[in-house]
Amino acid sequence: MDQSQISYTVENQVAHIYFETKAHNSLTLADLKTLASYVNKASEDDQVKLVLLKSGGKTFCAGANFNQLLSIDNLVDAKEFFMGFGNLILAIRNCKKIVIGRIHGSAIGGGVGLAAACDYTIASEYATIRLSELNIGLGPLVIGPMVERKMGLHSLIALALNPKEWQTAHWAKERGLYNEVFLTQEQADAYLETYIANMLTTSQNAMTAVKQMLWENTAHWTSLLQERAQQSANLLMTKECKEEISKFLR
Repeated sequence: MDQSQISYTVENQVAHIYFETKAHNSLTLADLKTLASYVNKASEDDQVKLVLLKSGGKTFCAGANFNQLLSIDNLVDAKEFFMGFGNLILAIRNCKKIVIGRIHGSAIGGGVGLAAACDYTIASEYATIRLSELNIGLGPLVIGPMVERKMGLHSLIALALNPKEWQTAHWAKERGLYNEVFLTQEQADAYLETYIANMLTTSQNAMTAVKQMLWENTAHWTSLLQERAQQSANLLMTKECKEEISKFLR
């Protein structure tokens, strides 16, 4: 695959937002902006009752695209890049529809944050997780509030301060990141189909009200994520961080 494949389709009142990119579904700023725009579109689409976020390939999402990170040479562009993840998280928070995450494979770095942002997640045993940011001189600063909201501070510490160790999908479920985990993807998809069918029978207004309740106490996130994006930008501009990213890419 030479470029990103991101699509938006509506089938039976469900908006399917799909992405697949080079390098294990790592995301560029353009990818993040497109995904956020599709979430916003689904929020206002009267034909949509639920949103399903999913990806192709073996990995669910590997977070930031390292080639783009390495190419950024100023603080303004760096902050804009990290706010790409922030704005996608905020779009999911503000979406009037329930966003369901189909987590079929590993989630790394920003991919963990994306999974955490979804309102309900259905995963397979292949959906292992890792916050690897410290390995390259960064930190999970923008996605940290999202991961902590879902999994608690203890789990965020376990992930953020152990960047080389993978955690299992069952570990993630026990700590609240995933709502359901199945042995195979076929079983996960069968459950997903039943779950969606059941949710489509419920009141849209009631689902929206419940979602708003579940996202209480996040009104300050717009400014918080801006601050975290600036912190991340400052780290990205250091010689140490650039060298670690270059080393990884080699």
